[in-house]
Amino acid sequence: MPWGKTTSADASAGRAERIATRSRNEVWKKPPRRIESSECITCDTCVRNCPPEFGAIFDRGLDVVIIPELCSGCPVCVMVCPVDCIYVDEDWTPTDNDMWNHVELTAEGTS
Repeated sequence: MPWGKTTSADASAGRAERIATRSRNEVWKKPPRRIESSECITCDTCVRNCPPEFGAIFDRGLDVVIIPELCSGCPVCVMVCPVDCIYVDEDWTPTDNDMWNHVELTAEGTS
């Protein structure tokens, strides 16, 4: 696995744990990424390419957002973005409850 050293079952459990605790993995050294909505063309390429063990990118209405607590900082989304609108987010803030509710509903639909 290119972005982790765990099995996919372990990765899914890790993601579920991060969703349940609404917290970022403490061992991740890289800051999460963020999408600059004014530059994004909402093509969803990043959503489709975010590794499933992270599953950090979501459609939120007309915006595409990265949940920092789920983002390991890997460069996959940056590499596939056709308009280069994804940046390192050194000063990220915790995700709001409304978005966590969306994340939890989405996670339940995939289990």
